[in-house]
Amino acid sequence: MGNPLLSFWWRLFGQEERATGRLRRPVPQASAVQAEATIFLILRRMRAPLIVLITIFAVSVLGLTLIPGRTPQGLPYRMGFFDAFYFMSYTASTIGYGELPYTFTAAQRLWVTVTIYLTVIGWAYAIGSLLALLQDRGFRQALALQHFTRKVSRLREPFLLIVGYGRTGELLSRAFDDMGRRFVVIDVESERIDALDLASYHTDVPGLVADARDPSHLGVAGIGNPHCEAVLALTSDDEANLAVTMTAALLRPELPVIARTVSPAIAERMHAFGTPTVVNPFDRFGDHLRIALRAPASFQLMMWLESGPGAELPPRSSPPRRGRWVVCGYGRLGRELIEDLHAEGLECTVVDPAVEPSPVEEVTTVVAGRGYEPTVLEQAGVADAVGFVAATDNDTTNLSLIAAARRANPSLFVTARQNRPSSGPLFAVMDVDSLLVPAEVVAHEVYAQLSTPLLWRFLQEVPGRGNSWAADVVDRLTEVCGRHLGTLWKFRLNRTDAPALGGWLAAGDARLGELLRDPDVREERLEAVVLMILRPGECLLMPDDDVVLAPDDELLVAGRPSARRSLDTTLWVDAVREYVVTGQHVPESWIWRQMSRATRNGGE
Repeated sequence: MGNPLLSFWWRLFGQEERATGRLRRPVPQASAVQAEATIFLILRRMRAPLIVLITIFAVSVLGLTLIPGRTPQGLPYRMGFFDAFYFMSYTASTIGYGELPYTFTAAQRLWVTVTIYLTVIGWAYAIGSLLALLQDRGFRQALALQHFTRKVSRLREPFLLIVGYGRTGELLSRAFDDMGRRFVVIDVESERIDALDLASYHTDVPGLVADARDPSHLGVAGIGNPHCEAVLALTSDDEANLAVTMTAALLRPELPVIARTVSPAIAERMHAFGTPTVVNPFDRFGDHLRIALRAPASFQLMMWLESGPGAELPPRSSPPRRGRWVVCGYGRLGRELIEDLHAEGLECTVVDPAVEPSPVEEVTTVVAGRGYEPTVLEQAGVADAVGFVAATDNDTTNLSLIAAARRANPSLFVTARQNRPSSGPLFAVMDVDSLLVPAEVVAHEVYAQLSTPLLWRFLQEVPGRGNSWAADVVDRLTEVCGRHLGTLWKFRLNRTDAPALGGWLAAGDARLGELLRDPDVREERLEAVVLMILRPGECLLMPDDDVVLAPDDELLVAGRPSARRSLDTTLWVDAVREYVVTGQHVPESWIWRQMSRATRNGGE
């Protein structure tokens, strides 16, 4: 690396895989090098003011050393360079300690007067140039990029790379911060990064204003960092999310990627690069509607668990399974919902000012017009319908559609799309039966996948278990946690997560019910519910207390925080585990064990 040119290209495109001793795919780092170059070029703008200021000081000091003065006794003398420099330092900085070492002559005072005005002009020029430099947009961006790069390089724990700090990114950032997980944020809007800096997170969150479609920006954001554990492409631009997915797949093929899109075509292009998890909020909402039609309790359970700890139990809605639905808006959401409703055997009527009858094959009726007009609603047959969908991309229009439809038929089951977060209070007042907020749908699903991987596996199994099974699970959770979801956590029965259970598990008679006893009063049960036990080749949902546990079983548990602390005590402390299993109190420390053994021997 002695060649400067080779060194530059190494820094620009190379990154060493120190963990394995080999080179990984090159991760572009051009942005960091460009930032250093930008700072260097902009600092050159300070060269002229500094030269002017130094020249003024040099000439002033030289003049003081050349102009003769007089001592109090009238003897001639010349000021030395040190005294002259010292005098100009406090005079030019307006401190002013007086004349030294002797009172100045008229010639010296005249020279000092000239130098005072010169230094004032020099300082004004230098300070003005410095202020202009600090206000330069390129300079501030380069400084921010360097600061961001340093913070990312110092991360020594797993972190998530979040691309897009909109509503979805903000919700996930809050959730991950509460879990104690680190993350890095990139967004193209400076206002959002400013909001990130002002937000009250538990840790310092690195944020960068950059276009994620540039691979070099993802490089400085840590996509090549071995501690980066996943990339979340959550922007509202499908092309940008596609570019992030492509970059991650090409540079870090093993890195999990979760991307948001509302376009099936973009989703197909994303799947061409590796195996990313693609979340389409419209497609997910349609799937949720189908689950709600078949099993309302299953939908209620899924929404509750996806909302995270502390979430209130959502109401159990029951969409009508027979009758005709009116869908206003034949965009991407309208098409998705019509397809899902048709798959459930429901008849649909489309209302849209620009829709043509020919492309809508699965509907019975097509009405061209604006759905909030009474004549159009009458033509669509809203008075005889059982369900109504306001699916346009305009919140004002959707609210007008809901009001007009309920005026014509108050008993309608209303589904609506909310596009802007600021419209939330208005939709809440309208009391919509089923509300689609795309940002929240994506956030909930990403949270379920990344917070606890077992939770995502559990949610995948819920729809196939039936409505009555889901209703029983909801009842058990509310009995333990109340109407607000408690803590969700997982652990594995191994030496790392449960060191105190090794011998008990090896004996082959470790039952789940015994593990869930209270370590203080074993006759009482912990306020916790085991949702799932995952073992090789088998997945047990809502296992009974008689289930025999085995080494390396993974358990997904929901319960109160106090129950988690108590269960952790059982998993880690041998004496507590012995009491929970057998009811015998075993001394914990070596001294108490020796005293207990001596007491038993003395009694014998």
